[in-house]
Amino acid sequence: MIEIRYIQEADREFWYTLDRHLPSKEFSRKVRDKEGYILTGREGPVGILRFNFFWDSIPFCTMLYVKTGQQGKGYGKALMQNWEKDMKAQGYGLLLTSTQVDETAQHFYRKLGYKDCGGLLMDIPGYSQPMELFLAKRIGSDGEET
Repeated sequence: MIEIRYIQEADREFWYTLDRHLPSKEFSRKVRDKEGYILTGREGPVGILRFNFFWDSIPFCTMLYVKTGQQGKGYGKALMQNWEKDMKAQGYGLLLTSTQVDETAQHFYRKLGYKDCGGLLMDIPGYSQPMELFLAKRIGSDGEET
């Protein structure tokens, strides 16, 4: 049995065991704006998903993480499906996410119906990283991909 809910201030300690990228001052904003979820399983909290809005109008999943040892149990898929359903209910028709090209997450997103839609090369000294691959999914009015 799993439960997925919006993040709360009480989740801060757990959140930062998985997400080392979110600035501390942004956590309270994510709670206030309901831009993140906690997934709880039998083992307690095991996964997180956070998002923001690309161009202030397109929901963009910026972090999906399931605790080490808990991957492969469907938790990531459940988080993504929950987010997709929530965004569709709020009237959005297009979703975005991204991952570095040297990470295997791209295969996970493609299995969920996301399609490659571009990339970003960052070769500025001090900020260099492998190419960031962007993926998009159109969600239809009935919740199904169109």
